[in-house]
Amino acid sequence: MKTHADHMPCSTSHGTVTRSSRAVTRGSLLVPLLILLFLSACSTAPIVTGPVEPPLRRYEDLVKPGQPNMLEVKDEVEGFNRGSYRFNYYFDEYLYRPVVRGYEFIMPNYLEDRVSDAIDNLGEFTNLTNNLMQFNLKAAGITVSRFVINSTVGVGGLWDQAKKMGLKRQTEDFGLTLGHYGAGSGSYLMLPVLGASNVRDTTGLVADLATSNYLGPVAWINDTTFTYAYSGIYAVDRRHRTPFRYRQTGSPFEYELIRSLYTMKRDYDISQTNETK
Repeated sequence: MKTHADHMPCSTSHGTVTRSSRAVTRGSLLVPLLILLFLSACSTAPIVTGPVEPPLRRYEDLVKPGQPNMLEVKDEVEGFNRGSYRFNYYFDEYLYRPVVRGYEFIMPNYLEDRVSDAIDNLGEFTNLTNNLMQFNLKAAGITVSRFVINSTVGVGGLWDQAKKMGLKRQTEDFGLTLGHYGAGSGSYLMLPVLGASNVRDTTGLVADLATSNYLGPVAWINDTTFTYAYSGIYAVDRRHRTPFRYRQTGSPFEYELIRSLYTMKRDYDISQTNETK
């Protein structure tokens, strides 16, 4: 049991509290009572003694000298980003996710997988163009082989037969291509609906969409109804395959957490792209 000497003394600027010799009303006892409660609470605050132990691991000990601190992310439009983050939560919670849940309720898991494989097959055109721009001819060859095999043997991409043959998907995008050639990420961005990004990746996203819509398989079919249907199915399938849920991390710093994780993930992807060349 702790003695009085083990506790921090607490003082106030009011001096010693004395009782008035006069009779007081019940309401006038409120202030002295609050002061006594404050003094009682302060008297139980323990003294922190001894040296403060240093952290077991520091960020500086885990990275190479000269590397930037990845936890410090350039966020020049943080006000807009935080507003967009709040919008994304409500949009996702009350519109996007209910639509996806309806899709998941109606579609058996087997058919969901077929839709995902077909969308991935159409996306091979974006992978091909970016592998070519990075002069990764081996990955470009694999991508062409995957598209041919899955479009024929896989019945229009409904089955990923190329993966069973050992041909793994060579995923690339224009944001990674820009990073491969040394383009900086620029300021962090939280895009409405689309989520975490940055200036470089947003530029890449626009370029990839333009390439797919005007040069890729969507443009080959050249049908407005198909384009709208594909865009809607793509959006639902993308959210279906994304396990992240807003405000589910349990952290009051979820915005900062996602900002750091996204930045580190994209830098890692760029480093992997450069190592394979």
